[in-house]
Amino acid sequence: QAHLVETGGALVQPGGSLKLSCAASGFDLNRYAVGWFRQAPGKEREAILCISSSGGATEHGHSGWRRFTISRDDAAVTLELNNLQPDDTGIYICAASRVRYWSGSYVCPPLELLGRAAEDEFAYWGQGTQVTASA
Repeated sequence: QAHLVETGGALVQPGGSLKLSCAASGFDLNRYAVGWFRQAPGKEREAILCISSSGGATEHGHSGWRRFTISRDDAAVTLELNNLQPDDTGIYICAASRVRYWSGSYVCPPLELLGRAAEDEFAYWGQGTQVTASA
């Protein structure tokens, strides 16, 4: 059965860094654009960053992305979280999309423009990994 698995979440002190990884089982993740989302306590799920299937293009959400970097290789999609702050606390979830095709690659929807509506373009979702930034 096709699914995504996130790893790398942890408890860190403010100012710390983490690397989260998203891997697929049951389908070829290299053929999908992949996005990272965050579900913070008491808040709506929000998009952070997304990367095209080729790795050549990225999209960012409305906020919370400036200290983060997304990248990918043949095995997984990585989200690097730098200078973590308590507001970054939440469950980080990856998702895969294969809706928009451009110049030989599946690309991400415009996350900031579409807001929550962008989630409709992601067919596969993981369960998430918990990130907590606290002293």
